[in-house]
Amino acid sequence: MIKTIEIVSLSSGIIGEPFARHELKIGTERLESLGLHVKFARHALKGIDHIKDHPEDRAADLIEAFADPEVDMILCAIGGDDTYRLLPYLFENDELKKAANDKIFLGFSDTTMNHLMLHKLGIKTFYGQSFLSDICELENEMLPYTLKYFRELITAGKIREIRPSDVWYEERTAFDESQIGIPRVRHQNNGFELLQGPAVFSGKILGGCIDSIYDIFNNDRYGDSVSLCNRYGLFPPIEDWKGRILLLETSEEKPAPDEYEKMLYALKEYGLFEVVSGVIVGKPMDGAYEDEYKRSLVRIIGSPELPVLSNINIGHATPRCIIPFGVNATVDADRQVITFEEEGRCGL
Repeated sequence: MIKTIEIVSLSSGIIGEPFARHELKIGTERLESLGLHVKFARHALKGIDHIKDHPEDRAADLIEAFADPEVDMILCAIGGDDTYRLLPYLFENDELKKAANDKIFLGFSDTTMNHLMLHKLGIKTFYGQSFLSDICELENEMLPYTLKYFRELITAGKIREIRPSDVWYEERTAFDESQIGIPRVRHQNNGFELLQGPAVFSGKILGGCIDSIYDIFNNDRYGDSVSLCNRYGLFPPIEDWKGRILLLETSEEKPAPDEYEKMLYALKEYGLFEVVSGVIVGKPMDGAYEDEYKRSLVRIIGSPELPVLSNINIGHATPRCIIPFGVNATVDADRQVITFEEEGRCGL
């Protein structure tokens, strides 16, 4: 069982801001109520401006968290949009390689970049939840579906299977103290939806937030993201994708359908859809553009035999499961389950 968890701010420094103090308190107390000792990285609580201006401090926090023998699990505070800037401080002199080990690493959104960094080093990671977005939930308890997978991870060190949530929730429009105890608006969920291809497929899952992945191929957001990611070989070579299952989910920015198509075309031009064994797609936040995204996936992939499964409770729509990367997975759309092979306990 996980005993000590460390919170790192690798993208946004929002948990260090005074306006998030009530969420910080809620999240810390929740983790402690689960029997966990909670640590915060040296720079994690220094606020938005410091975290933005000092990628070297963010990198140092990640290295120190991996190197600390007391820490069993590293949990990302939240996502953001520029964690690619950590690359020189983690890879120029093999700093991360020297410290990295198999302790549990959990995060999503812009943390996609960190997952790819650790994948370069052969480290298995877990995608799907973060401290501020999930542990600090303003309802009186964590969302039950979310808690189920988080509890499994900290007690077993692995995820055995994921199934659809019975409900999905609208995103909050306010996060101030007046929202404490206010329930989210919920809707019935329809389960996993097979858009095309065989109902059963398998492979090791890798991927994440398509908005962040697109920054590896496109400089519209940051002028140096492509050059930095190429310099350090962040995106796996096409050979590494053979037989894998590609995970895609969209950010809270809810990209318009034409932007989503640009992102998909970048992946198609790279050759991903020719070599992966299947694609699984997270439910968009608030269901935004859900039908348009489905149509774009089928049309742009252009290979009806490639299985595509949508409406996975992963990514920016709540509630969220947790998906292990680097573990053999079998997707069964008919049985509405994704199972993961027993490969020992990570981080334990």
